[in-house]
Amino acid sequence: MSVAPLRVGVAGLGTVGAGLLKLLRDNAEVVAARAGRPVEVAAVSARDRGRDRGFDLRGVRWHDDPVALAADPDVDAVVELIGGSEGPARRLVEASLRAGRPVVTANKALLAVHGAALAEVAAAKGVPLAFEAAVAGGIPAIKALREGLAANRIGRVAGILNGTCNYILTTMREGKRGFAEVLAEAQRLGYAEADPSFDIDGVDAAHKLAILAALCFGRPVDFAAVHVEGIRDVSALDIALAEELGYRIKLLGIASQAGDGGVSARVHPCMVPAASPIAHVEGVFNAVVAEGDFAGRLVLEGRGAGAGPTASAVAADLIDLARGRHAPVWGADSSLGGSAPALPMERHVGAYYLRLMVLDRPGVIADVTGILRDGAISLEAMLQRGRAPGEAVPVVMTTHDCEEAAMRAALGRIAALESVLERPALIRIEPM
Repeated sequence: MSVAPLRVGVAGLGTVGAGLLKLLRDNAEVVAARAGRPVEVAAVSARDRGRDRGFDLRGVRWHDDPVALAADPDVDAVVELIGGSEGPARRLVEASLRAGRPVVTANKALLAVHGAALAEVAAAKGVPLAFEAAVAGGIPAIKALREGLAANRIGRVAGILNGTCNYILTTMREGKRGFAEVLAEAQRLGYAEADPSFDIDGVDAAHKLAILAALCFGRPVDFAAVHVEGIRDVSALDIALAEELGYRIKLLGIASQAGDGGVSARVHPCMVPAASPIAHVEGVFNAVVAEGDFAGRLVLEGRGAGAGPTASAVAADLIDLARGRHAPVWGADSSLGGSAPALPMERHVGAYYLRLMVLDRPGVIADVTGILRDGAISLEAMLQRGRAPGEAVPVVMTTHDCEEAAMRAALGRIAALESVLERPALIRIEPM
């Protein structure tokens, strides 16, 4: 007896959309065997009908308006690959859910900004909203957290969530090159956009972290609560000094639950021990680390973007839909941590790396350490190379754990010293 296929409508035929069509064509037998029935593309929507995408789309219905997919009677499920938190992507997902049609999306911005409202619509209509491809490309991070660790209380989730930044930091370290030069190279190679701010300022990683935090801690997704810093200010000097101190610099997204139930979520450059697994995740690769109370630490690594990995994640969600597998959008009902407050960055407690460019003259170090003492900040180590009386020299200090608010106050006073010649560099140290 033949089984009716899952008929899919795909909005967006860019890199990922074309990758999905290729996967569903090339791996049709594998997908059908694992889905229990064929998965077929019945309709598409994209901006340019005339563009050659390398596929025969004859027999596939074409919609100029992607929102029309939500009402197409030949479509069982909608795949949104347009991108962006507003505009046609948002309209399509909202219209599809309200029509009782399952949605698969790779759109981290949409979920980070509007995920709470979309989850309410999906729950009210009893339809799936799946988004494995929204975080870490081909790494099954969503399934690992929502399903594999479903019986665990998760204390922390962290990771390298942006391949562009990881590529830049890796290349700076390996080639001992400056940020601007490596960014320009990444743009030439296609690893960074013409306007790279979304990546290098940490916004892309913060969208993904907001999604992971919602999954791990059972609270509504809250992008506004994520503290965000990018990598523009990471220098070749800091990367070299980190190596000397036994660290590597990575842009990490970290979400954790405090003892009082509050949840912190932050994206910023971190110094991680050079011996830790995440320190060796290089180039465009991503990694996700989750800590469950019974499962312990789980480390996932793989390609975080690109046509193949992202299409693979989208197809995994389609296979779940075909099989009738359906979990709550954020993995649990609202009784699990739904009211946990967001903790401000000022409450963060950890160790710090501090680099100063100072005039080499008597009393400078005493002035700096006196300010740190007044803030109850304890030094772990100090590094100064050579002497250059009357000239600028770098002084590096690492601290024991202290509160962010105290460190920020001390940093303001240090920056105001006449002998400190430029804004101090501050990088948090993370024991990964």
